[in-house]
Amino acid sequence: MEIMDILLIVLAVIIALLLIVLLVNIKVIPQSKAYVVERLGRYSTTWQHGGLKVKIPFIERIAKIVSLKEQVVDFAPQAVITKDNVTMKIDTVVFFQITDPKLYCYGVEAPLAAIENLTATTLRNIIGEMELDATLTSRDTINTKIRSILDEATDPWGIKVNRVELKNILPPKEIQDSMEKQMKAERERREAILRAEGEKQSRILEAQGFKESKILEAEAEKQSAILRAEAVREQKIREADGEAQAILKIKQAEADGIRMIKEAQPSKEVVQIKSLEAFAKAADGNATKIIIPSEIQGLAGLAGGLEGVLKK
Repeated sequence: MEIMDILLIVLAVIIALLLIVLLVNIKVIPQSKAYVVERLGRYSTTWQHGGLKVKIPFIERIAKIVSLKEQVVDFAPQAVITKDNVTMKIDTVVFFQITDPKLYCYGVEAPLAAIENLTATTLRNIIGEMELDATLTSRDTINTKIRSILDEATDPWGIKVNRVELKNILPPKEIQDSMEKQMKAERERREAILRAEGEKQSRILEAQGFKESKILEAEAEKQSAILRAEAVREQKIREADGEAQAILKIKQAEADGIRMIKEAQPSKEVVQIKSLEAFAKAADGNATKIIIPSEIQGLAGLAGGLEGVLKK
C-alpha cells in the first residue's frame, strides 16, 4: 500500500512537471512582435503575425524577440566639417522598421550602434561636399540623401529606413554671432524699406487727394459756368420769344385793322379825313415842320368851304 502511494505521488509530480513545462513552452505571439526560434543552436523559424505557438522543450529556444513597429532613434550630435572648413554639430533622428527578423537577428551585431555609426559617416561625407550656407538651407536635400544611403546599407540587416531628419544644426559661436548680426541688419534694412514705402505711399495719397480736390473744384467751377451760361441763354431766349410775340401781336393787330378797313370799304373822302386826323395828331408833337400831301390840302379847303356855308 505504501509503494502504491509513493508511485501515485511520483506520477502526480511527473504530470505536474509536464504540465508546467508545457505551459512554459506555450507562447502567445502578439501582432506587433516576431519571435526568432532556434533549434539546437541553429535558426529554425520565425513566429509572427500573432497566434498560439508551442516550443519544443530543451530543444528549441527563443533567440530574439523583435518589434515590428516603426522605431525612432535620436542620435547624439556629431561634429562635421563643411566644404569651406566650418566645424559644426548636427544631431539626427532616424525612423526605421524591422522587415526581416532573421536578418536583423543574424545580420549584424548591435544593429542600433551600426545604424548610428553609419549615419555619422554618411552625414560627414554629405556635409563635407557642401558649404555652410547650403548646409543651413538644404535640410530636405540632406535628409533625402542620408535616408537613401542608410536604406540601401541596412537592407542586408533586415532594416528599412523610412525617414531621416536633421534635428539641430549648431554652427560655431562666432558664426552664430555673425548670423545674428546679419539677421539684425536685414531686419533693420527691411524696417527702413517699409518705413520709406509708408512715407512714399503717404505722400502719393496726399498728392492724389490734392489733385482730386483741384479736379473737383475745376469741375464745380465748370458746372457753375455752364449753368450761368444756360441761365443767360434761357433768359435771352425768353426775351426774344417775348419780343417776337409782341411783334406778332402788333402785326396781327395791323393786319386785323387793314382787314376791317377793307371789309368796311370806306370812301375816298373818309380815308382822306382819317389821314387828316392822323396829321393833326402828328402836329400836336414837337415837330416844327410838317409836309401835307396835296390830296389832304384839297380836303382841308373843302372842309373850310363847308364850314363857311353852314355859318351863313
